[in-house]
Parts: sequence; structure tokens; C-alpha cells
Amino acid sequence: MISDDGVEKKAGSEGAGPVDATFLAIESIIGSGAELQLFSVNNITSGTDSQGEVTVRLAKGGRIVNGQGADTDIVVASAKAYINALNKLMSKRQRVNPQM
Repeated sequence: MISDDGVEKKAGSEGAGPVDATFLAIESIIGSGAELQLFSVNNITSGTDSQGEVTVRLAKGGRIVNGQGADTDIVVASAKAYINALNKLMSKRQRVNPQM
């Protein structure tokens, strides 16, 4: 579920895999029109219950932003990273360095 201007919304989608389906479902709610330029996964802890950190880079209208998310479930970490990047992309504050 995503809260969009205080209204909780949910969507389902099919994609080339669970992460793609998650991104498509988020886009169906938000409708940002952003282009995914980078998707990167790294482990931040070790072991079978390790946390994964996902970084995504989105671009729209000449703006490029990075978003990060971490979770033991890589799909959840991916959704967190995508939403983090969307929040940055949609913020009114201009960012000089896309690595921020």
C-alpha cells in the first residue's frame, strides 16, 4: 500500500519478475513517468538472513536522482529504493548532485 497525499492506495501488476512488477504497480499509482536508469543490489550484512541494499537511479525532465532502500526481502528493499527516489524526484527542492 502507498499513501498518496494522505490517501492509501494499492495496485497489482505483472512484470518480467517480482521487482519489475513492483515498480510497475508503484508507477500505476504515482504515474511519475520517470525512467529507470540504474538498479543495483548489494548485501550490507552477511549470512542467510542478510540485508540487501538496493539503489535505483531515476530520470525525468533532466533531473536525475538516486534512491536507496534496505531490507532482508529484496523486493521490499527495491520498493523502498524506488519510492525514495520518486520522493526526491518529485520534491520541489533542486538537487545539484544526483548522488545525494
